[in-house]
Amino acid sequence: MRIALVHDFFTQWGGGERVLKVFSEIWPDAPIYLIAYDPKLTEEFLPGKKITASFMQALPGMPKAFKYYSILSYLPGMPKPIESFNFDDFDIILSDSSSFAKGAITHGKTKHVCYLHTPTRFLTSDKEEYVRNAPIPLPWIGRPFVKLLLKWMTNWDLLASRRPDYVIANSRCIAKRTEEYYHRQPDSVIFPPVDTRQFTISPQIDDYWLVLGRAEPYKRTDLAIQAANQLGLKLKIVGGGTKINELKKIAGPTIEFLGRVSDAELAELYSHAIGLIFPPKEDAGMTPLEAMASGRPVIAYGEGGALESVVAGVTGEFFYEQTVESLVSVLKNFDANKYDPQKIRAHVMQYDVKNFQQKIKEIVEKVITTTASSINA
Repeated sequence: MRIALVHDFFTQWGGGERVLKVFSEIWPDAPIYLIAYDPKLTEEFLPGKKITASFMQALPGMPKAFKYYSILSYLPGMPKPIESFNFDDFDIILSDSSSFAKGAITHGKTKHVCYLHTPTRFLTSDKEEYVRNAPIPLPWIGRPFVKLLLKWMTNWDLLASRRPDYVIANSRCIAKRTEEYYHRQPDSVIFPPVDTRQFTISPQIDDYWLVLGRAEPYKRTDLAIQAANQLGLKLKIVGGGTKINELKKIAGPTIEFLGRVSDAELAELYSHAIGLIFPPKEDAGMTPLEAMASGRPVIAYGEGGALESVVAGVTGEFFYEQTVESLVSVLKNFDANKYDPQKIRAHVMQYDVKNFQQKIKEIVEKVITTTASSINA
């Protein structure tokens, strides 16, 4: 079986990139196709892999141009890079996509399985926010032009969503959103994986809370900071992002910004934390899985994928309004002693990477077998 892996951009290390890495561990010889990438990141996380980038890699400002909102400069030409790849020599391509990778074109016997992280946010659920906050890269571009551009891109996005032969949604939340925006019911739902081997339960718990994620507006790290300020709680924040300096300005003396840390350091931080604060509305959410694999409870915003992985009263708690007041109320009443670390870790074992890999392999083999049967019939 000749298989290629397809991803949007590899310009940061996040949940989507972790899924791609898991795919590359299933098929270690599979070439990886990327619209654009950061060579240092791919060398660190995908060492020795055969990487093929689109022509966009050579454009001015790339790959650093692909940041939150700043891709607007290149948006009119964005369909072309993913459509420029030729996959005729492959039996199947496996894409994981939160934007453009699902739009890869295949012909004839080549089939396309897409692991869908989300319908493209800035063209669906977050469109109004994008229009409101997007920078204007050129003087002659105004908000009306942005709206027209996004309308055209939305039409392309809908077309692209129909190209995969088989769609896997990464959560029930995304399955519903796929039906809403793409008018397509996913063929399967498989929650993202966690490598439980990397995380352990510690008998020694420290006095800090943990927040992990890119410093971008939708991550709502500001809620955790303001709640910690109000209650005088120690809070450690892992990760960088475009809004990191703004977050530092509102942080009090009990807040510590750690930046990017190694996997080993992160595992230590999880295992000794009181728990993880997870304030965004995420499509699925991998950091709660990592915290629970360490036996630590999660306080999560009660929408999106967290509702599927966190069990209130067993592995954590929810706050149901995305406000400082709602989060503060839960933190004030939180009793870490009521949670059993062993039960928390046992719960998350269903999301272990080995189970995930087995499910993905079975689907790919099913699509290949079905295709072969159709050709021979």
